[in-house]
Amino acid sequence: MASCRFTVFALVVLSTYSLAQFGASRKLKSSPFESALDILQNQIGYTFKNIGYLRRAMTHSSFSQENNKALSILGSNVIDTSVSMYYLGKDIEISSKDLNRWISENAKVDTSCAVDGMRLGLHRVVRVSPKTNSTAPTVVCSAFRAIFGAIAIDTRKVDDAGSVFWNVHCSEVGRVMDM
Repeated sequence: MASCRFTVFALVVLSTYSLAQFGASRKLKSSPFESALDILQNQIGYTFKNIGYLRRAMTHSSFSQENNKALSILGSNVIDTSVSMYYLGKDIEISSKDLNRWISENAKVDTSCAVDGMRLGLHRVVRVSPKTNSTAPTVVCSAFRAIFGAIAIDTRKVDDAGSVFWNVHCSEVGRVMDM
């Protein structure tokens, strides 16, 4: 009889624990931040295998020590490489001056990556401290670049991140540039 009561007790405890975990995971999934990440994935046309990379990409250094700084550096390099590959593929005779000009155009905080980031609504997604302006071009640009660093880490392929960059940058969501 005691073992029967223990079994029933164990089942009740396990069911309660399972229900609590299920409820906690549903609450986490339905948080405004998690919903914004889902929308962002739809906008960029890429679904993360590890959503933690996108969470980090959308976390400014003013908010947490676990932030997007390193992903932003990687993303910046992804963008530079993608732009270089595009223009060299289009014209192998392009001068280094012209190639650097195109890379610079895509790297400008105020006129390129921040514009694309604002069109994605990153200023409403990126987590910042209360004292930090989420619409500041450097904040938005850093988050924008970090997305592509996060994709490169998620896929382990820089080319995949570059493809997503071009899809965003040249779409209605991103800024269309003359190519």
